[in-house]
Amino acid sequence: MTRIFSTALAAALLASTLATAHAADAPQREPYGIALEGFAYPYPVHLLPVVNDGEQLSMAYMDVAPAQPNGRAVVLLHGRNFPSSYWADVIKMLNDAGYRVVVPDQIGFGKSSKPMGELHFDNLARNTIALLDHLKIDKADIVAHSLGGMLGVRIARAYPDRVAHLVLTAPIGLEDYRLYVPPIPTETIIETEDKLTADRYRKQLQTNYAIKLPPEAITPFIDARFNIKGSPDYPRWLRAFVSSGQMIYREPVAHEIAEITEPTLFIMGADDHNAPGRPNAPEALRAKMGQNAELAKALAAKMPNARAEIIPDTGHLVFLEAPEKYRELVLDFLCR
Repeated sequence: MTRIFSTALAAALLASTLATAHAADAPQREPYGIALEGFAYPYPVHLLPVVNDGEQLSMAYMDVAPAQPNGRAVVLLHGRNFPSSYWADVIKMLNDAGYRVVVPDQIGFGKSSKPMGELHFDNLARNTIALLDHLKIDKADIVAHSLGGMLGVRIARAYPDRVAHLVLTAPIGLEDYRLYVPPIPTETIIETEDKLTADRYRKQLQTNYAIKLPPEAITPFIDARFNIKGSPDYPRWLRAFVSSGQMIYREPVAHEIAEITEPTLFIMGADDHNAPGRPNAPEALRAKMGQNAELAKALAAKMPNARAEIIPDTGHLVFLEAPEKYRELVLDFLCR
């Protein structure tokens, strides 16, 4: 018995030693910078200087020209938890149809500057229009996702003459979250976000967004969120990220949506019940939040030129989960 135990112990020690040696030999990936330095985008990234509340900042963007231009431009507006690189397949789809595609990272996100000040939808809208001015684009179609949908609404309301069509892809902000969620101090949210692990974040995305994608398709979003933790500027990124959540809560657009007169298409995943702040709402109110498909249909019915399309068996990442149906809906709508 002693001999068997000694043999097993020796084998375990050898396996542990080999594992340690293998880990030591494995190349250690350097952390991304908080402007996602080291994280690849599908097209060249340019920088536009902007000033927000007196702060000098840089807005990153991709400007992708089609092989056979149709003379029109589309601006893609990303969500809160995603770098604009996730639009890669939609960029190609639009390019193939002849559209010039402009893809900014809003200030506070992706490869753009992380400001010291607070984020505001009005500033992000002005930045986006400044980008169009810089690129000499008088009027564009806007295709927006998630938080980008709230920004798209603000742009369409503030600059209606600059918007030809508005596609709201699984937008958040179709309801006023202040009616359900009590205000939470910024420092409390920072502390909570800082404790979040990569595994818990993956589960959070899968649960909140009802994602119908294989795990490996979600990994780049996990990397973009957690491989920046090794950056010395991570606290600055974290404060900007939390500021974006406070912006969603403090600056609702739900009450403006029905006033949009430009042609508008809602594309909703039937299983998408994402509702920012739901865990902080009283339990009795949580079930009332995030009825997004129904909210979109109700809002479209109040608008002069809008409709809502609901894609079954689809969650929050509609354009990745149902790409063929998404392509059909978007291209048909933009041609009208």
